[in-house]
Amino acid sequence: MSVQTLPSQVEQSREIVSYDPATGEELGRATLCSPEAVKQAVNRARTAQLAWAALSFRQRARIILRARKLMLSERDEIARLVSRETGKPAAEAVSMEIVPTLDAMHYFAHASENLLRPQKIDIGQYGMMGRSSRIVFKPLGVIGIISPWNFPLATPADEVVMALMAGNAVVLKPSELTPLIALKIGELFSRAGLPEGLLEIVTGDGTTGAALIDARVDKIMFTGSVATGKRVAEAAAKYLTPVVLELGGKDPMIVLEDADLANAARGAVWGAFANAGQACASVERCYVQEAIAPRFIEQVVAETKALKQGVGTDEAVDIGAMSNERQLRIVAEQVNDAQQHGARVLTGGQRAANLKGLFYEPTILTGVDHRMAIMRDETFGPVLPVMTFKTDDEAVELANDSVYGLTASVWTRNIARGRRIAERIEAGTVMVNEVVYTHGIAQTPWGGVKDSGYGRTHGRMGLLELVSPRHIHVNRLSFLPDLWWFRYSRQAGRLFGGLARRFTTGSLLHTSLLLPQIIRRLFGRR
Repeated sequence: MSVQTLPSQVEQSREIVSYDPATGEELGRATLCSPEAVKQAVNRARTAQLAWAALSFRQRARIILRARKLMLSERDEIARLVSRETGKPAAEAVSMEIVPTLDAMHYFAHASENLLRPQKIDIGQYGMMGRSSRIVFKPLGVIGIISPWNFPLATPADEVVMALMAGNAVVLKPSELTPLIALKIGELFSRAGLPEGLLEIVTGDGTTGAALIDARVDKIMFTGSVATGKRVAEAAAKYLTPVVLELGGKDPMIVLEDADLANAARGAVWGAFANAGQACASVERCYVQEAIAPRFIEQVVAETKALKQGVGTDEAVDIGAMSNERQLRIVAEQVNDAQQHGARVLTGGQRAANLKGLFYEPTILTGVDHRMAIMRDETFGPVLPVMTFKTDDEAVELANDSVYGLTASVWTRNIARGRRIAERIEAGTVMVNEVVYTHGIAQTPWGGVKDSGYGRTHGRMGLLELVSPRHIHVNRLSFLPDLWWFRYSRQAGRLFGGLARRFTTGSLLHTSLLLPQIIRRLFGRR
């Protein structure tokens, strides 16, 4: 298969450069694919997809599982590449990227056939008339994936696996900040025996992503910012291309007075600072019940100060570098703005002075409110603002006071209470005594509401995004006309009125009263 489309000789000098954000070192270069190269990649994928769709689920699964075996055998090498291209700790690259990807590969390789099995529809009384209906699921064709820089392995690889298992071909456009990881994904599938053309990697910048949409793929899976997601949706609308948008988050964490404080504090610190806070599911707002706030905040600060920050490839590093300078500036601006409006920094609050790369200290803020950008705009960095509340109703109101709705969490020993609150929160996923990681569960759907996007990835709902449902309806009584066919008459009108009164109740007993009229209509004079 092609792991990278090759543009013309004139275009080959155009490149994007990958840097290690922790050291500034150049890691490698990739082609900035031209629109024509992208179009050619889509054409190759479309040609290859027909034969792939004709294979059985088991035949497709064999290749997915071979790619999985290769990924597992090269785990440390891949983790190091992820660490160097993103800045995250290598250990975190394993736990948050490689482990979920391996799990998704295993799950969808074994479960897709059952998840996409044809489904019989109960059509009520029509079934008594010799009719039957079922839904069959057909691959869409070519799926365009535009993937982000914060999870450059797990996000696209999971979607690639799902799309392939559903019988599609894929054209993957990675972030210009992390092209090498995408090329590695392509290499693994190539070595696993995936036929040429089924997974095309088109590296480049925003112009490459725009070209992918213009190449008329059959669906776009986009993960990224709200602003870019809106542009993607607008561009795709020109061609009526459906899209799945997994966008930003401002995810709240609610800590009730009966929570296990030690565990909730540890969850808050990991949820806020894993991947240097650069996850759409990161805890970006923490609301703690007033009576326990001092103890909770004390434990959170202690946990934060114990973290080790440094180059991600070094052992025992907890927090690595941020992935790009632009995002670091956004974090710094929000923290400075909060301080100017009365927020207090309990720890952190500045760029790490003892590290030369893109490092921002893990930061705890108090004295915040919803007038501050830090509580309203997506931060996407290692900052945890903490605010207090008095009642459950107030906590829910604060959690829902956002244009975002991706994930949220509720922390309590009273599980019934936690569930009640969870169901009132406007988010695609709400966890009780858990945080962030449900993206890593292959069986569960992932996606948001409000400005966090629409559509789903993962689980059966995610798999259904990658197929076209087709309704097959069969009339086994091929020798009988339908009651409502021509010709119309006074008797026909009376029968139709009876159908309106009796058949539409769903009661077989009521409909049976129409049998004499039905028989005359079918076999007598009409």
